[in-house]
Amino acid sequence: MKQPPSRVGVFGLLGSGNLGNDGSLEAVLGYLRAEHPEAAVDALCGGPEVVTARYRIPATRLHWYRGEYRTASRAGAILGKGLGKLVDVVRTAAWVRRHEVVIVPGMGVLEATLPLRPWGFPYALFLLCASGRLVGTRVALVGVGAAPIRDRATRALVRWSARLAAYRSYRDELSREAMRAMGVDTARDEVHPDLAFSLPAPPAAAVPGGRVCVGVMDFHGGNDDRARAEQIHRRYLDGTTRFVRALAEDGRQVRLLTGDGADAAVVDAIIEVVGSPLVTASPAASLAELMEETAAADAVVATRYHNLVCALKAGTPTLALSYAAKSDALMAEMGLGAYCHPAREVDADRLIEQFRELEKRSAELRQTLAERNLAVTHRLDHQFTALTAALFPNSPKDP
Repeated sequence: MKQPPSRVGVFGLLGSGNLGNDGSLEAVLGYLRAEHPEAAVDALCGGPEVVTARYRIPATRLHWYRGEYRTASRAGAILGKGLGKLVDVVRTAAWVRRHEVVIVPGMGVLEATLPLRPWGFPYALFLLCASGRLVGTRVALVGVGAAPIRDRATRALVRWSARLAAYRSYRDELSREAMRAMGVDTARDEVHPDLAFSLPAPPAAAVPGGRVCVGVMDFHGGNDDRARAEQIHRRYLDGTTRFVRALAEDGRQVRLLTGDGADAAVVDAIIEVVGSPLVTASPAASLAELMEETAAADAVVATRYHNLVCALKAGTPTLALSYAAKSDALMAEMGLGAYCHPAREVDADRLIEQFRELEKRSAELRQTLAERNLAVTHRLDHQFTALTAALFPNSPKDP
């Protein structure tokens, strides 16, 4: 019989400052180490130094050109980016060829709900999936997010990436439907909860102390909102700041959470405007630390998708400042569908009303979340079982 795969790669914008992406990686590494300890794992990723230091696996830089995600305005930078696209064809194919399996762990790799250029990550993902098909390496998109995409070039790259992958699963039904609508045959694709729900749950807080966690985001709208990005950002920031000020004026401790390095500027702006010692910034640098913060809170109000995941996993009543359908779907699945507020049109007065309603039902909602989390855990067990069957068919079985 064939031996199980000995080389497994993980791919994505990992180690680049986005805690949600890194949490998805952590979940997949936990699965591999528990179920396939024979596999040698390495990464092709955005922040190789961080990934190697934090997760103890070898890592290679995703792009040959180091300035890939900086705006190119000078001739040298434009030339460097163009040359990098060609070099990355060879680099990606060579890396993929060294593996039997490559896993893209979670993340919204098939969506453009935040500003995204087609020749950035969508192009890199296409190179990965095309390389896998050419050299015979199985590429798996595991628990990924997808959404309708209007830009033709980005949509084409995403569609072909999905078609060329050997395995696909999604973190919600909306994602599977979006890919089906883009022309991908999803008949065999399954839907499972977000991978981050498989991370260890934090211990419950002994006694809630009145703290509210508010997860903020450097939010400027999505890919289709570029013309009014600053207007969206200003309304989001103003509404969120007013909400935080109202909490502080009521004597509540407010802990500001982030999910990406870019969010720090929003935290600083809110703290400066509110000017209260009751408002502090969390130093959390991982999803585990974010979950601990949310577990110690009476309630959470959050924008970033994985801030919501952390709060819901911790079992804390949560209100979503929703910027995409994926947030609404997650909240509905966890029994809190009534507690969503549009991030593009934050109305501080209405947000305060919703928050008060949330707190009135706190005990009931904690029970609901406890029940939903049990169901989510069972469904994720099935995800990892299905992944083993698809990618490691010759893996040794327990006696």
